[in-house]
Amino acid sequence: MPGIDECLSGAMAIAGARSASLVDWSSGLALGSLGDSPVGEHETAAAETTDLVRAAVESQTFTVAEDRHSPLEDIIVTAGRSYHLIRFIDTAFDSRLVLHLWLDRQSGNLAVARFRLQALAEDLVLG
Repeated sequence: MPGIDECLSGAMAIAGARSASLVDWSSGLALGSLGDSPVGEHETAAAETTDLVRAAVESQTFTVAEDRHSPLEDIIVTAGRSYHLIRFIDTAFDSRLVLHLWLDRQSGNLAVARFRLQALAEDLVLG
């Protein structure tokens, strides 16, 4: 089972990956990052990712469903030349972590990247 470095390396191995970060959205800090940052600094990207995640988590539109026990799984943002995939990570402790992948739209495959990111998040071991 991979740790943070292996998880980020696995994310960067996804075709079209431009960057990967593990973000604590309760604090807005990047616990680890690889690749280029979409905004120049990984810390800024982590803070902006946190803003988006908090907005989604606090929204009844996205969190109220037929099964009220289903947490958010991921957020996908489509931009001009890229995708941003944000995958929520389940942990044994009360942590609020997401895996953020910045994916080139021409060389990446959104569906494949989403499933690969899900597998990486499930296998991630923290501690």
